[in-house]
Amino acid sequence: MDAEQWTARAGEYAMRVERFVAPHDYPALGGEHAYAPDMELRGKRVLITGASRGIGESFAHAFAGAGATVALVARTRDAIRALAAELEGTAHPADLSDPTQVAALVDQVEEEAGPVDVLVNNAGIGAPAAFTDAPDEDLRQVTQVNYLAPAELCRKIIPRMLGRGGGHIVNISSMAGCSVLPGLVSYSASKAALSHFTAGLRADFRGLPIGTTLVELGPISTDMLAQIDEYEPTAAAFRRFYRMHLAVDVARETVADEVIEAVQKGRRHVRIPKRMAISSLLSEAPRRGTEVMLGGVPNQVK
Repeated sequence: MDAEQWTARAGEYAMRVERFVAPHDYPALGGEHAYAPDMELRGKRVLITGASRGIGESFAHAFAGAGATVALVARTRDAIRALAAELEGTAHPADLSDPTQVAALVDQVEEEAGPVDVLVNNAGIGAPAAFTDAPDEDLRQVTQVNYLAPAELCRKIIPRMLGRGGGHIVNISSMAGCSVLPGLVSYSASKAALSHFTAGLRADFRGLPIGTTLVELGPISTDMLAQIDEYEPTAAAFRRFYRMHLAVDVARETVADEVIEAVQKGRRHVRIPKRMAISSLLSEAPRRGTEVMLGGVPNQVK
């Protein structure tokens, strides 16, 4: 089979996967709403990181449109203050690459705005580059923003949520956490960590009123996607996936709408585009298998 035939066959397969993996199928392994309670968003407070632009800005509009009050976090003070004023929410400038600011963020937000019901860990960074040629601080900063900051925010906020009767965590990961492309070593590793961490939350808090939604994204039309052209091996890999019809651009508003529905209905996964879902499903299989094997084993100290 030559390259052209393989590309055509892969494209046909991708279309079949997209038709098969519908968003309503996600709870099927455990029953409807098995992993999180339904949530009425009206009157709830949603903390969104990386909210000044891109997908984070779309999340802010979508959650506000669903009746929630949004608490917006980003480094760009003017942008989130303007957006918060537009949406009648609150702005909380912070740099998630600074562990000290991350450690104080939950206290700051809840003191200034009130209790948080939903945490959306959306902030992410990662410019493509050869691993050994990247700036000296790149590995630390990417790991800090993409994995350590979300994990620390969860560690701080989950006990508060449990004390108030429950809450929901949304972690925005990437298909790059399942399939690594050249030039994205640090980014992919950090997103793989975030995906596995989300499964760890499910294991630790099974049976308790903490819902989790892992969002694994392919190419989304944002400034970060535009950066792929800066490093040719990454750009070439993306072009190959587009030719094979495994990758397709998705509007950020579509992502926001699906995440809103996932939180409202207690779904633990959002995979976009669905034609790339096979990578996520294969990565998730060992985690799900472990959950099944450990059924009945205590996950909390009595």
